[in-house]
Amino acid sequence: MLAEGVTITCNLVYSSLEPCLGYVLGGGLSVSSECCSGIKSLHRSACTIADRQNFCRCIKSAGSDATEAQVSRAAKLTGICRANVLFKISPHVDCSKVK
Repeated sequence: MLAEGVTITCNLVYSSLEPCLGYVLGGGLSVSSECCSGIKSLHRSACTIADRQNFCRCIKSAGSDATEAQVSRAAKLTGICRANVLFKISPHVDCSKVK
């Protein structure tokens, strides 16, 4: 669990979302509770616009080599985990516009 007001770093994003890789990369059929916990924790911790934009940049960077299918699976995670959508998971998202 992340503390309130934590600055979102890519290392934090990657470690929090590591349990989601099996699903995103296509090897897993279901999303683990650890994956959903990581997503929700990051969403709760992204309290400022700067944090949300950095979160977006980290996700966009991590997905830069992803296939369309992997991006599609990643984009479904917020719905599956019932987490607030802070920004659209897409290779074309403009993270500077994330509020």
